[in-house]
Amino acid sequence: MSMTVTAGRPSAAAPGRPEPRQQEFGRRQLDRREREVLHAVGCGLRDDEIAAQLAVPEEVVAGHLARILAKLGLRDRAAAIVHAFDCGLVSPGSGPRTRAAGPLPRGGGATAGRAGGPRVRISVLGPLRAWQDGRCLNLGHLRQQAVLAALALRGGRTVSRQELLDGVWGLEQPVTNVVPVYVYRLRKALRLGEGPDPVIEHDRCGYRLVPGAADVDLARLEDLVAEARSAHRAGDTAEAVRLCTRALDLFRGELLAGLPGPLAELERLRLAERRIAVAQRKSEWQLRLGRCSEAVAELFALSAEHPLNEPVAAMLMRALYRDGRQADALAVFGRACRHLADDLGVAPSRMLRRTHQMILHGDDTGLGLTTVVR
Repeated sequence: MSMTVTAGRPSAAAPGRPEPRQQEFGRRQLDRREREVLHAVGCGLRDDEIAAQLAVPEEVVAGHLARILAKLGLRDRAAAIVHAFDCGLVSPGSGPRTRAAGPLPRGGGATAGRAGGPRVRISVLGPLRAWQDGRCLNLGHLRQQAVLAALALRGGRTVSRQELLDGVWGLEQPVTNVVPVYVYRLRKALRLGEGPDPVIEHDRCGYRLVPGAADVDLARLEDLVAEARSAHRAGDTAEAVRLCTRALDLFRGELLAGLPGPLAELERLRLAERRIAVAQRKSEWQLRLGRCSEAVAELFALSAEHPLNEPVAAMLMRALYRDGRQADALAVFGRACRHLADDLGVAPSRMLRRTHQMILHGDDTGLGLTTVVR
């Protein structure tokens, strides 16, 4: 098997996973007829249809395709289709498989037919889900879903192919060029109606969600939290609490349930911490409004989910004390100490011990609420 050589050194790219420089080198090796075959493959034509279009036997087309795959280091026909799109040989929506339309530049027309706003919704604050016009979409198997999650979690930032490989596969990376194939399948699953507009675009740096093409619940969460901060600064604490409630309602079930890879694991932790932070902020504002019973109920649930979170335990103790339940507040301290000793083998932090002492001695002045969340 031949090896691509650059500047006198063998390329480090794994077989079947060409780097962008190798892809460009491979494209220059295609002759005119091979380019015609690759274009036709990218348009979705079968071998018999290509043979009829080019007036050659079908076995000749098969031979051309085999040489194309070898020259470009591609795994199969699906990878060739993706390559034809990514290198600009085929524009989204062009070709005999689509309705007549003018030529589109790469990434062009991204907002066409989107005057009414994005029609694709993606949720990462729970199991990964996507909807188009209220219809739940089939996102394929878990690795493919993890690729979409990685793009959705980056908020429009371009994610390189290597970042996707590291985040979704970790140390057990595939030897074939699977990322473009998964992106191709996701583009088909997320395509906006009958139009050519992709939801995922590609450039020389990697892949990203087209701005404005999808509504991701994580972005809505951050917008609501920002609005809550603004409402609180304007003196409308009740509105701030309402907005926090809407933000917390976006969380639904196990975060990124079942998705493999280091990225999903880290994001589960990050999103869980974000939820705790928003819940703490909401509870603080509830206590400032004197809505102690509401804060106690929500903090009890949060503490049960995160029994080792000492700031949550301390806030629950303060809320119970302000609600006139000193004994219950002291009981929370006892439970927290047992969890810390049994699960982690550590003593409670100075912050938790200080809260306990203040409640024990009825020190109201030391139990003033401070901002606990960014």
